[in-house]
Amino acid sequence: MRKRRILKHGKILQAKYLTSIGVTFWETEGYAYEISSREIAMEALGLATTSYNFLHKYLDDPSYTKPCNNSSQSPLEILCRIRADKRFDNIFEIEGSDNIETLFQNHEAAVLEYWNAWQISDPTREFEAGQRAAAALLVASHKPGHYDFFIVHLLTTSHAVRILLPIIPRKYHVPLLRQWWLLTIAVYIAQLRPEILLTRITDYDVKGKDWAWADKEATEGKFALDAHYVKAIRAMKEAARDWENDKSFYRKAAVRFATEFEGWGGFGLSTMN
Repeated sequence: MRKRRILKHGKILQAKYLTSIGVTFWETEGYAYEISSREIAMEALGLATTSYNFLHKYLDDPSYTKPCNNSSQSPLEILCRIRADKRFDNIFEIEGSDNIETLFQNHEAAVLEYWNAWQISDPTREFEAGQRAAAALLVASHKPGHYDFFIVHLLTTSHAVRILLPIIPRKYHVPLLRQWWLLTIAVYIAQLRPEILLTRITDYDVKGKDWAWADKEATEGKFALDAHYVKAIRAMKEAARDWENDKSFYRKAAVRFATEFEGWGGFGLSTMN
């Protein structure tokens, strides 16, 4: 698959192929481009045609995009505000993707308020902050037990966005980031707004473990056959390559994740039953 074909069909990305957990056109098309696979690209297009759900109206209809009086260029800051917002208190008894549709049915205005709060004036700079937020949300919100299966998709789809941004026309950059951001907010609230403590990453002692160790865990370790585990480590490694100022942050996050990982959690009762 060639770059010019991605560019020719760049509008597909702006057509908002978004599902509730982000296993979508973005992620699959990103991998298709990385390894130049027509077969994976075809799978991505298949997902695109079957995954068009209620979330798309917010992306298709420009009336939902409005100026925000309390905007920020920091996704992490906005996520912390969401956690503190009492409008979301006790709206769900248990986490799970089933919460997403109910969230929009009952709390649409509050969700869109935060969706419009992320000020994107420089997509590259703001995306750097977005990837840091995705890694922090996965690792810095983790408590003893299993890592959150739905939150990891925020990190892996950010990796897909990272691949696609440089090869699509600039006019699609902001819409693509806003798609990812809507997904992030929806999943964060649906997963009961876990507290994000950056010190769980910044103060973590890697005890000499480096990227070579993380690579070996991903390819030869106990969970080497878990695709989501492997993709999470790779996404953080690639982010460390891109963002010079956050190399140590991503290394600590990846090492902690690989060290503590024992499986996935975060599933709702209906999913588990």
